[in-house]
Amino acid sequence: MADLVKVPLARVPEEHLQALLEEYASRDGTDYGAQETSLRERVEQLLAQLRADKLQLLFDVDSEEWDIVSAEEAERLLSGV
Repeated sequence: MADLVKVPLARVPEEHLQALLEEYASRDGTDYGAQETSLRERVEQLLAQLRADKLQLLFDVDSEEWDIVSAEEAERLLSGV
């Protein structure tokens, strides 16, 4: 089982967070709806949702990979359910 930890935004240097969000927003298969948005707009949307606790930044200690998931999914993953 993965050893996941929630990463508080305050612990991520701003330039690293920006790079993480840009990478996530430009992943293949990431869908932002019918209307095209710029990378900058997608990053701003992600950051707003992270700050509002609608999304969570998780880090997998075993694989040393990270992901952004909904708050509900993060709760489920972190509780081991």
